[in-house]
Amino acid sequence: MLHDSALIVFAKLPAPGRVKTRLTPPLTPEEAAELYRCMLLDTLAKVRSLLQVQRFLFYQDDPAALQYFQGIAPDFVSLPQQGGDLGARMAGAFREVLSRGHRRMVIVGTDAPDLPVDYLHQAFRALADDAVDVVFGPSTDGGYYLLALKAVPDCLFTGIAWSTGTVLAESLARAEEAGLRVRLLPEWHDVDTPADLQREGLVRAGNGAPLTREFVQLLGSNNPGLDR
Repeated sequence: MLHDSALIVFAKLPAPGRVKTRLTPPLTPEEAAELYRCMLLDTLAKVRSLLQVQRFLFYQDDPAALQYFQGIAPDFVSLPQQGGDLGARMAGAFREVLSRGHRRMVIVGTDAPDLPVDYLHQAFRALADDAVDVVFGPSTDGGYYLLALKAVPDCLFTGIAWSTGTVLAESLARAEEAGLRVRLLPEWHDVDTPADLQREGLVRAGNGAPLTREFVQLLGSNNPGLDR
């Protein structure tokens, strides 16, 4: 049965030296890779809790990636990301999912493993509103943790200074210029820097990210550089 709604996860192979590099130091490349693996698994578990949603995983191309992701997420459609910068890769993923007949599309990364699952539900509910074209989940670093669409407007994916603190502001300005009707979700936090690892909510029991929480607590006990 084809679901009208689709949730896309953008992910990388959790290899040392290739993920969470802004956390090294104080973490070793191996610790950063294990942290990313925990964040990835927590994110996939959260996505699995949504019913009547087709699940996609778009991974950064790597010879070992497809086998790895099919192993940990056999219930997701796993496909390689296509394109140069992040905008091109996201646009390509949205267009691929749209071509498969899905009309309400939400994309998330793995940087917010403790994101309340209700925010995902809110995004899909917003897309059901005929007065909404695009939904952003603002992150505290000036970007966004979630983007939800019913079409794929080029203006949201080109000419944006990706991985900067102006991503959301630029995207909102582009949306306004194009006449797109925007809905904003509550703000949330990414996990990108050592300071992010010290955020109270990340290590709170019941935050929906048990693997991440346990590993961050282990890091705090073993790594004085985190100053827990």
